[in-house]
Amino acid sequence: MRVLPGISPERRGFVLAWWGFALTFGGMRLLTWLIHIDVAGVGDVQAGGVHLHHYVWGILLLVAVGAGGLVERSARARAWLGLAYGVGLALVVDEAALLISLEDVYWDTEGGVSIALAIAVIAVAGGVLAVTRARRRFHAGGGGRDGGGGRG
Repeated sequence: MRVLPGISPERRGFVLAWWGFALTFGGMRLLTWLIHIDVAGVGDVQAGGVHLHHYVWGILLLVAVGAGGLVERSARARAWLGLAYGVGLALVVDEAALLISLEDVYWDTEGGVSIALAIAVIAVAGGVLAVTRARRRFHAGGGGRDGGGGRG
């Protein structure tokens, strides 16, 4: 079974990174809200009494993706690396305000920086995906006004 068979192998990693980012960002916002409102059974991850913010896991994942990208060349691996990259980036971006201010401002007004940045990443990456797909279709159709019928 192929993942996203309608997407070219060259674009698949980027598409999965975009989806991974958007879904992880939304999921982390939901999870942290559940922790914030003290839903039973949901709590912070701690090690030795120290709260481990999720940007730590994001950085570790981005390091692993970088290392994997240096050694792996298959289209299948690029797709998985793309997904992992999107997840890792979302974990870091979700706490960008904390990293900028060096204070836990997640639920404060300053925490909106992380939300704005995540929305910008989703919008810009989505725009790039849309424009490059439209461009590929245009060129696949011979450059005519109708845009042709290529897949992208």
